Amino acid sequence: MLSRLLQATQPVFDTTIKQLEEQTGNRSTDAQLIAEILETAHQKMRELQLDPADTNGKELYATLLNTVKKHDEHLAKELGGQDPTSLREMTPKILQRIEDVDMPRGGWFLKDEVAKDMLLHMPPKNVIGRLGYSSAKKMLQNENLYEVYGALRFAEESDWLEEYNRQYTSLTPDDFQTRKIRIIQYDPDKWGDIAAHFIQKKLHNITHLKELGVIMTMPVSSVTPMPGVTLKVMPLILHYFNEIRLYSSFFKLMKDKKNFGEIFTNTLIADPSPVAVTQTDTVHWRVLQRYFGKLKDEHHPEMFEPHVQPEDLHWRKAEEVLYEVDPELEFWRDLDFIGLFVNDEEPVTFNLMDVGLSYSNQLSFQDRYLYHFREALWNEIFVRYLGQQNLEDRVLKRLDNDLIAPETIKQFQ
Repeated sequence: MLSRLLQATQPVFDTTIKQLEEQTGNRSTDAQLIAEILETAHQKMRELQLDPADTNGKELYATLLNTVKKHDEHLAKELGGQDPTSLREMTPKILQRIEDVDMPRGGWFLKDEVAKDMLLHMPPKNVIGRLGYSSAKKMLQNENLYEVYGALRFAEESDWLEEYNRQYTSLTPDDFQTRKIRIIQYDPDKWGDIAAHFIQKKLHNITHLKELGVIMTMPVSSVTPMPGVTLKVMPLILHYFNEIRLYSSFFKLMKDKKNFGEIFTNTLIADPSPVAVTQTDTVHWRVLQRYFGKLKDEHHPEMFEPHVQPEDLHWRKAEEVLYEVDPELEFWRDLDFIGLFVNDEEPVTFNLMDVGLSYSNQLSFQDRYLYHFREALWNEIFVRYLGQQNLEDRVLKRLDNDLIAPETIKQFQ
């Protein structure tokens, strides 16, 4: 069931589960997880007035979309919105509410002066021309650095970006500083359709800069009504707070590496942030960060020090923040890794971000989102097998391994 939910390759998946069992001593963890998934999913179906024995996947999916619609409208109202389908109206209200949320916001990011020097060394001609300046120096004197930096990936050519990224390889820990994550809202009247291709591909307008600690809401010139705006935009922004802090803690952990600049560059471009968990496989740093981030400070491993402190590992699920803003959303608590086959050959997920994005983008059953669910399920499998003692004894001691593997276990993709 797990391999089918994850679309994992067999027999590789079974082999890796066996390796995890042998090396961690945890037996039948997969069976326990399957039982919990089924029990939770069936309970939620009954809450939705659905019979688990007499409901197919398309019926469950339609019901989940209707539930998201109801909760999105309720949340928009809680934020003071009049039109829950207006991206222009709801985005400022969402950003204002996020400012009031109690959650970790700090990180370790590239210094402003270093980022400016990089732009002066390689002037982004397309961005300069788009904003009507004659030089990078004049542009940086008058424009928001983070706004300009975020525009690079959308306005400049791929060859230019590839050459620009090579500058990161010469960075040292002295080029970084601790500061808060910022949110930048792009003005559609100023930037027009600069991110149109990205928005069309991703079906949302939120992105981020790990190196600068910036979350960006890209310009949407259209005023066409968009269903589910609030439960699309708000969870994504909260998700990127966690994502940025995740990489910030990883970069801090790599401070003393001789090839720090190469590690930083490769992580930004290809995201190779693994730690060995078996003799042949690796797990992404996010599994370790999220595991220890949920523990109390006294469980913080000494091997993380002196660079990574307990506060660097603290994180909050996007859904948990939403529950505080609007308790009506409690239905979705702890469902991020829940999904199942309901009398169909295709899985249905209860993951709020996936269902919310599917609703907002009016996706059919065949085209529905499963990405965040599968990522959450992978993380859940590793965390349950490893456990604290195994993480410390078998995983963290291998942090000096060369970082050459992809984000997830290669043969699973």
